[in-house]
Amino acid sequence: MRVSRSVLAVPASKWKMVERGPSSGADLFFLDLEDAVAPNEKAAARENVVRAIKELDWQGRPAFYRMNSLDTPYWYRDVIEVVEEAGEGLGLILVPKVERPEDLHTLDTLLQGVEANAGLEPGKVKLEAQIETALGLANIDAIARATDRLEALVFGPGDYAASIRMPQTSIGTMDEWDEAYPGHRMGYIMQRIVVAARIGGLRAVDGPVADYRDEEGLRKSCLVARSLGFDGKWCIHPGQVETVNEAFSPTERETEWATKVVSAYEEANAAGSGSISVDGQMVDAASIKMARNTLDLARGAGMV
Repeated sequence: MRVSRSVLAVPASKWKMVERGPSSGADLFFLDLEDAVAPNEKAAARENVVRAIKELDWQGRPAFYRMNSLDTPYWYRDVIEVVEEAGEGLGLILVPKVERPEDLHTLDTLLQGVEANAGLEPGKVKLEAQIETALGLANIDAIARATDRLEALVFGPGDYAASIRMPQTSIGTMDEWDEAYPGHRMGYIMQRIVVAARIGGLRAVDGPVADYRDEEGLRKSCLVARSLGFDGKWCIHPGQVETVNEAFSPTERETEWATKVVSAYEEANAAGSGSISVDGQMVDAASIKMARNTLDLARGAGMV
């Protein structure tokens, strides 16, 4: 599974910003053809995506872009033109506003034809699906199992709030409306996304914080998402990347604990003992799994 603590969105229509993507420090960055691009700039932005895939050094990351949603007149050209022209260099496509498994079935079928025509390996291009509407949430389990191309489910909090008519003045952080509800208003959908992702063997990525100047709000939003099991979070500005990477990386204390637990378990196994204790606490099978998850994340982040 890819490490995706931070996922930076870059407008595909802004070439100078596109060029800076590889040096952002984000685990992944994608070139956006959807919300960040005006209708009259869509065609030129596609050309920038192809150019970036061919010319930029993605530094080990998959070349990645967000297409327009399937309810627009732009999406099929986003797929055909970019995939055919980019060729072997393309790795991932982010699909916005996925509402039914059929959306991904349709895209999968089109990709099969484009890959065949371009001489690409079948199934080479992978997908991420954004859950941004009430219908998408209602169908999330089927969406998560729709195609083997799918790698991640991504939460879109702004569009989701609009979909269910939830009042919201600040995307990604707490606002005055949160004081009226005794809990986290997005907790339900966030947990549903994580559960569906884990059942499907997918990554779960939280949506962005719109106010890129609010570092404390960003940090709190990250900790909420990580506490629910998310693997990472969108960034809409390079200045958010460091905070997000830090929040979604295990702390030194977490890594030390995980190392102790796994070592104690392996020693107990070798000695034929089924019961172990670490720092005065009994450790069971669930603890071993959590410890190994922590070490996997630490390795993926280059910490151990």
